[in-house]
Amino acid sequence: MNKKHFYRKKRYIIPFIIIILLIGFRIYLPTLVKHYVNKSLSEIPGYYGHVESIDIALYRGAYGINGLYLNKVDAETQVPFLNFPETDISVEWKSLFKGRVVAEIIMNDSELTYVFEDQNTETDTIETEEEDWTKVLTDLVPLSINHFELHNGKLAFVQISADPNIDLSVEKLELTADNLRNVVEKERVLPSPIHATGTSFGGGQVKLDGKLNLIKDIPDMDIAFSLEKANATALNDFSNHYAGIDFESGTVELYSELAIADGFLKGYMKPLLIKTKLIGEENGFLDTLWEGLVGFFKFLVKNHKTNSLATEIPIEGDLNNVEAGVLPTIFGIFENAWIKAFQNETDGTIEFKDAFKETK
Repeated sequence: MNKKHFYRKKRYIIPFIIIILLIGFRIYLPTLVKHYVNKSLSEIPGYYGHVESIDIALYRGAYGINGLYLNKVDAETQVPFLNFPETDISVEWKSLFKGRVVAEIIMNDSELTYVFEDQNTETDTIETEEEDWTKVLTDLVPLSINHFELHNGKLAFVQISADPNIDLSVEKLELTADNLRNVVEKERVLPSPIHATGTSFGGGQVKLDGKLNLIKDIPDMDIAFSLEKANATALNDFSNHYAGIDFESGTVELYSELAIADGFLKGYMKPLLIKTKLIGEENGFLDTLWEGLVGFFKFLVKNHKTNSLATEIPIEGDLNNVEAGVLPTIFGIFENAWIKAFQNETDGTIEFKDAFKETK
């Protein structure tokens, strides 16, 4: 009788212990994941990072990363290179019906701040594989990413050594990218549409549209970018530092197309100044200022009817086997093109096939 009673109690005690252990594991799980994430961030060569907290939502197969930041170890400033206050990572349920288990990411209020001095410092770390920090961040997602959304984001270029400091940014950035793992329309060469809008310096309107193929070490892409109706005076800190000129009035616009195929990048940037007026124009300094303007921005065309200046700056480069890494190289190419330069529409001359070396 006692034996039967013991086994009857055991039948209830074991499930109860298992339930208690599962509850304890669930309570400890966010801390466990947080330790894993912070350990991964601490092992990125040349960078340091941290995450404040982790939220787990098992019922929808999701977890949230709160307060993630990343910066260079030898950065001259304390401005994080990456600042991700709120990131939600979850299973994309609609793809389950197509037989694929993939993830979707939704980010809110995220910022990427390119501090010129920080990103151009030399690190003492041993040379490692390219894109260490991007690989670590993507490895934090247990599934392949198929859908991505960014809401109220910010991109900024900052140079603190300039006086006054240069701060050019795109705010209120809304970006969506879908089918990144090619769940549908597998026959398409560039299967992933991307679309973004935002507000730039000087109240300009930013728009980006294109297609991607991210299932490659160096993604293929074909994108078009436009910046319209930005107040030229918002560029004064930048233009004064690099060319010694200031705008009193006028509008800045920029149009660009870019294609990458098999690691070869080809494209152009078309900056345009519309009805711009320089400070000091009436004071006899026009010739000097104009020489500085032309020398800095390298304008090739002046349209007297619209009182505008424009040029086309070619962008081209081989991203294969670059020591600095693919993303830093692309940053460098655009940084160089932007500082070299300053029409009013994309001309449709760049296509995905143009990036192939055979057509160069």
